Amino acid sequence: MIRILLVDDHDLLRAGLRSRLEREPGFTVVGEADTAERAIVIARRLQPDVILLDLLLPRKNGYDAIPELTAVAPQAKVLVVSSQASPSSVRRALSAGAAGYLPKRSSDGELVAGIRAVADGAGYVDPDLGAKLVTPGGPSALEPLSERERDIIQLLALGYTNQEIGKRLFISVRTVDTHRAHIMRKLQLETRAELVMFALAHGVIGPSAGLSDAT
Repeated sequence: MIRILLVDDHDLLRAGLRSRLEREPGFTVVGEADTAERAIVIARRLQPDVILLDLLLPRKNGYDAIPELTAVAPQAKVLVVSSQASPSSVRRALSAGAAGYLPKRSSDGELVAGIRAVADGAGYVDPDLGAKLVTPGGPSALEPLSERERDIIQLLALGYTNQEIGKRLFISVRTVDTHRAHIMRKLQLETRAELVMFALAHGVIGPSAGLSDAT
């Protein structure tokens, strides 16, 4: 059962979300909050699996609340559901520690998929927003990376740990750490969620991407 906390200052929206989500098998809404401060208190007490968070909240905004929510409920995944739909908003939320980002115009299916994805430990960003996170240009976006770094970004985006990558590529964990740091710096990425979105946008992973011979 995925336990969900709703955080939005609009009563009608929360009521609509609760009604929709509680019809979904395996979902239960365990609490609601209309401010960031109240959300932090409730998250600490209830320890939900997923927190659906609006960014435009009174007093403390959602961006500032994300690190506090993840601190008081370490197992919870924050999925932002916001009317803010600019790439800068997405980057800021992901950098603050959000596991996913959906615009409020998203369909029911996208919302359910997003909740299930972040609850399973994956990142999830609306595909249209994810494509805007990086500049278009296909394979050219990978030009700064060496062949080994391309192998590693693919495995990282697929969810492998540094230890697992080391074993697959026959290199030490320290070497994986070094390559990972180089990748993040070269691509100007800050979080794993951003790395996953970059990989999706540029075909590093996805239906058309296959693992390289190194894997």
